[in-house]
Amino acid sequence: GWAGTYLGGQVDLQREAFELRDASSRVTGGSLVRGSVGPRGRLFLGPVRLELGAGYGFAQLPLFGGYTFAPVLQRGVRHAALVSVRVLVALPARLQLEARGELPLTLSAHAADGLKASSSGYVVGAALLYPVVSREGWTGRLLLDVQQAHDTMELEASGLRSEQRMRRIGLGFEVALGGEGRASRTVEGPRQGFVALSVVDAETGAPLPGAHVRVPSLKTPGSDEELVADAQGQLRVLLPEGSQSTQASVDGYEDATAVATVSGATESAPVQLRLRKKAPATGSLKVKVVQGRNSAPVPDVQVASGSARLRTDKSGEVLLEGLEPGPVAVAMSAPGFRATEEAAVVVAGQTAELVVVLAQERKGEQATLVGQVRSARSGKPLVATVSIPQAKVRTRTDKSGAFTARVRGGTYRITLSAAGHVTQTKMVTVREGEQAILNVDLFPRRR
Repeated sequence: GWAGTYLGGQVDLQREAFELRDASSRVTGGSLVRGSVGPRGRLFLGPVRLELGAGYGFAQLPLFGGYTFAPVLQRGVRHAALVSVRVLVALPARLQLEARGELPLTLSAHAADGLKASSSGYVVGAALLYPVVSREGWTGRLLLDVQQAHDTMELEASGLRSEQRMRRIGLGFEVALGGEGRASRTVEGPRQGFVALSVVDAETGAPLPGAHVRVPSLKTPGSDEELVADAQGQLRVLLPEGSQSTQASVDGYEDATAVATVSGATESAPVQLRLRKKAPATGSLKVKVVQGRNSAPVPDVQVASGSARLRTDKSGEVLLEGLEPGPVAVAMSAPGFRATEEAAVVVAGQTAELVVVLAQERKGEQATLVGQVRSARSGKPLVATVSIPQAKVRTRTDKSGAFTARVRGGTYRITLSAAGHVTQTKMVTVREGEQAILNVDLFPRRR
């Protein structure tokens, strides 16, 4: 019986009938008694109950006297400190499983005539229980019980040894005082409910399969567990009752959170987690434009990169934002300056800097054409005639095949000819103040 939630006591008394037979003839027999008494304690672990006991155990053990052809049952006695343990597990349909064991620590042992002896043993067993009667103060249960006992006793003087192994299986009826019997105490857990979650794209509403969703854990209260959405971006989760926070994450999207209101009594409302795509990682480029001679800033310069078109401020600076990482081409143009193009490298999340030096246009200054004419077969320089009709220029190469001509900026058709070689015509565009290089190989004429 139990005096409270955790403490109680137990009294156990068993009578064992014993009979030794030779074929159909009875040789000897009698009865053996064992019992125990002592306090017990118990600990509840959800559907599992653990009981520990320590007390006094008394047992009569079989010894045999007389002659070998006519043995006589004698009763040895063992007094012991008894340590016991019992584990009970609640099963469905009100059933309960029990496992138990006892270990006697012998205090004294003697034969019927007082001869000293030593003794040892153990008892193990299991039972399946089903409640049939429950009244205030007591509980009655049917049980299917299996038990094995093993005991030995040896007389110290003569060395006579007796060993008993007993196996028992049967049905029984148990009455336990204290109202709870062997039942495990019901542990009230938090109420729970199922919630349907879906993860979608916030802009298109398309499902996001394989999304990772973090929800409160039922296995480890106070922590989270991660689940994965199915091919439709959905999942059904069991959550504690109340307001519960959920969070979804998908590569390329910003994380999203939503609060689910969980009801343990009714169907909980579905929850949709809407994720927005992350903005593409971009960088910036700060461009500073200066003049070539004194590095003075040049304002109002048009700076173009991709689709961006901006102009420099009074400090000759402009900031290009939202550029994709990697190499970019930047073109600059301004009245009175030569247009130019530079390359820069944009780093995501950073601002790169580029300094561009513009050269002023030289109006009226002639451009220079320089070049060399060689034989395509031998590679030797040729004495050739260079003719630029638009500029009214006609000149000859020197012994090294080199020539120089000065023209105004523009596009020209240049004719190069040499004796015994095929004449070639080239188109060249030059700007004022610039120099263009033109190297030409002439092929010999076929005979």
